[in-house]
Parts: sequence; C-alpha cells; structure tokens
Amino acid sequence: MKYLHLLALAGISLGTPAAAGTVAVHVVDAQGRAVPDAVVTILPAAGLPTGPIRFPWGVKMLQKDIAFNPHVLIVPVGATVAFPNADKVRHHVYSFSKPAKFELKLFGRDETRSYTFRTAGAVALGCNIHDAMSGFIKVVDTPFANKTGASGDARIAGVTAGRATLTVWHPRMRAKDNEAQFALNVPSAGETAQQIRLALR
Repeated sequence: MKYLHLLALAGISLGTPAAAGTVAVHVVDAQGRAVPDAVVTILPAAGLPTGPIRFPWGVKMLQKDIAFNPHVLIVPVGATVAFPNADKVRHHVYSFSKPAKFELKLFGRDETRSYTFRTAGAVALGCNIHDAMSGFIKVVDTPFANKTGASGDARIAGVTAGRATLTVWHPRMRAKDNEAQFALNVPSAGETAQQIRLALR
C-alpha cells in the first residue's frame, strides 16, 4: 500500500491506461486512527464521462434527534436536496457558505423543504434554532466520488484509467479549503490502494 502524506504529490505507475479501474482509499489521522466522513473525489486527466451524475445514495439531509443525518452528504452539481424534519421541534436550516447561501425558514415535524445546489464546493449547514447542529453537503462535478465510513475506507470503481487527481476533503482538515490533492495513475484493470494521512483540527 502506498502512503500519501498531506500536501505531498505522489505518482504511481501502474501500466498502460485502458478502460477503467478501482481506487480504494484508507484515510487516517496523524495518530493512525480511521477518519470517517472524508470525501474522496477523482478527476481523470482524460476528462469526465458525459451524462448526468448519479450516486447510489439519496439526496436527502434528514433532521432527526436534533442533528443532520448524514453528517456529510455528497451530491452532484444541480441536485435538489430534500431536508425532511423528523423531530418534534421546528428547524430553520441555513448556510453562509460561498457555493450556496440560503435559508429554509421554520418548518416542523414531517415537513420537508428543499434547495438546489448549482455550484461545486463544500456547504456548511446550521440551524438557527439549535446552535449545536452542524452538517455538510459536498457538491461535486465528478461521478467518481465517495466518502469514508467508520473504518476510514472509501472505494470508487469504474474510474477512467490513466493520470488523475485525487482530492480528499474533510471538515476538520488542517489545510486550505479543508482539502488536499494528490496525483496518481488509475490502473486499466483491477484495483490500486492508497492510504492518506490527514492532520485534523
């Protein structure tokens, strides 16, 4: 397994580029502990496939138990995200982030509001009623995206083979815009494994 360190670029030569391969990423912190909710995106040098971007998960940010669920949600540019309220109390969702400045004013249990995200970037969410609530929507312009689970692992299949830029974003990363980029070569078949170590706040 190749180790990639924050702010360092590492290239991997894995043969002649062809159709597509799989990239498996394991993200850890400075102490070697697994980092969940790190968003991994890949931009192939050969360009992106045409057509709409669709992910296997839903475009929904639930409010339940006075929290955003999931804590981090990945959506494609142009996605309309639903914000259903499953709590007994009302919520007032807002964001001051540059890619999407908006507010969804007071709505109660079993009510849903929605918002369309038209610009790529990280959107931090809050609630005007409950200051402790925080969540994030990562709006992406590539179909090659996933986030790490509790084990710190993320796997992206069907990535265009050849040179590519791998970006890792995390809301607590000590880096400009909370992200770091790495260079790699995607294999024409099979899988390449990467371990990435992040410095977190």
